[in-house]
Amino acid sequence: MQAGNNFILSILVVFLIGVSCTNETGNVSSDVVHNPITASGKGDMEDLPVFEFRETLHDFGTIIEGEKVTYSFKFKNTGKMDLVISNVSASCGCTATSYPKDPVPPGGENVISVTFDSRRRRGFQNKTVTVAANTQPNKTVLRIKAKIISPDDL
Repeated sequence: MQAGNNFILSILVVFLIGVSCTNETGNVSSDVVHNPITASGKGDMEDLPVFEFRETLHDFGTIIEGEKVTYSFKFKNTGKMDLVISNVSASCGCTATSYPKDPVPPGGENVISVTFDSRRRRGFQNKTVTVAANTQPNKTVLRIKAKIISPDDL
């Protein structure tokens, strides 16, 4: 009985190692990312890329349950180095994102698109999207909100 349990545990460990090694967020070249912060906490912050969003909150207003709505957050890299977005994650499975995979050069502009699926949702909704990049701070939070009404309420 003990040997059977050890075999199952071994298979589980191998499976978990295999699954954890499939993360695709580590594909950023070290030539593109420059971190001027040293162990002392001092560094040259002037050379970093800088997110400049036109807005970080979008209100979809009132929408009908079941609608999918999309908004594109426009941004500009106002820093002196290429801006690299390594990951964009939503606070809810009802929210999908798309973002540029290539570096955004200084002065370059692009968008992060956020799609909200209101299916099986009611009332006021407030969702966040966290953008990880080679900026300081390295995370920027975007927000969307909406009031969802039932089609029966029309």
